[in-house]
Amino acid sequence: MEEKQTTQVEEKKPSMIEHSFETLLWSTRFFVLLAVIFSMVGGIALFIVASVDVWHVAGTVFTNYFGHAGHIPNFHEKIVAELIGAIDLYLIAIVLFIFGFGLYELFISKIDVAERSAASKILEIHSLDELKDKLAKVIIMVLIVGFFKRAMHTTYGGAMDMLALAGAILALALAFYFMHKGDSH
Repeated sequence: MEEKQTTQVEEKKPSMIEHSFETLLWSTRFFVLLAVIFSMVGGIALFIVASVDVWHVAGTVFTNYFGHAGHIPNFHEKIVAELIGAIDLYLIAIVLFIFGFGLYELFISKIDVAERSAASKILEIHSLDELKDKLAKVIIMVLIVGFFKRAMHTTYGGAMDMLALAGAILALALAFYFMHKGDSH
């Protein structure tokens, strides 16, 4: 009986060519590291650009209120628009970070340091569907911020325009509600 089990184990042993091909095939997953690295680089670049934008806004506020230059026309609208633009960049940077972390965890390895951290739950990715879900939520937030930014710069000609704006805001609120309705937290 032992000879029969030993023979079955030996029969399942892959050939040298099959083993080499499977090793090569499995090793190609490391190409995902390119997407991980460049997602991180892109995210860091966006964080820097958004932070410089916020710094510029702070300098403009300081100059407008405490400097000797005259007051800037439409000052509040310009400041709010620039800050919303910075928020948009920060959110897109977060998309890149979640994408990079998710790809790494799905294709390469779990991030041991993150698992020991209590703050890592948002970046834990266990499946491709979970990665897509997290990305979709942040992308929807980017779209909402983009809508808000455009709505600020739109001129409204009458009651129908205001009604359309109210309808769009209601649709966004409902979409946001249903997006979070299934969440367990």
